[in-house]
Amino acid sequence: MARQSKKLAISIIVLTWLFICGAPPVMAETPAPIRMTTLGGEVVISIPAEHAADDDWNCAPACRVGDYVYVSGVVAARQPGGPRTPETFKDATRRTFATLRSRLQAFGADFGDVVMINSYHDWSAPDFHGDRTAQFTAFRGVKAEFMPAPHPAWTAVGTGSLIRELGIVEVQMIAYAPLRTSSRSERSEFNAGDRTDY
Repeated sequence: MARQSKKLAISIIVLTWLFICGAPPVMAETPAPIRMTTLGGEVVISIPAEHAADDDWNCAPACRVGDYVYVSGVVAARQPGGPRTPETFKDATRRTFATLRSRLQAFGADFGDVVMINSYHDWSAPDFHGDRTAQFTAFRGVKAEFMPAPHPAWTAVGTGSLIRELGIVEVQMIAYAPLRTSSRSERSEFNAGDRTDY
């Protein structure tokens, strides 16, 4: 018991010292998402990087229209200077699916609600070492980690290149996620064009 009290006292002293010295809080809270009502529904921007993309590319990361959530494309890209292997591609694809999930969850949805996937594959991307079959097999394997059966509809399209440098695949989704009563009441707090920042 005395050992736990000593650890607690040391932790309090360290946190106090960091606070006095002006260091950022150790347990900073995640900022609340930005919510903007639109004519047909709502846009949610969950993280500052998505806010920058909204401003720079004029593209919402995701939006709700009625009972449907539309998620903009997320690119699986090779890390600059990183190797071009199926494993590094799978890691990039896992990050892509994690981003897609966070965008869906901002609207109370998840992969089980997805009804349509569109994926755009640069089969000849210099940033993937392998052919079309190897790329699609690796991508499909990661998709299965996140999205087991029953599967949504899916269209995979080959393309000559993607907008993002080092991009290999871009994925967009549509989910059917009916509004619940609580969601409607939350949405009614926002007027068209209003925006709640961090």
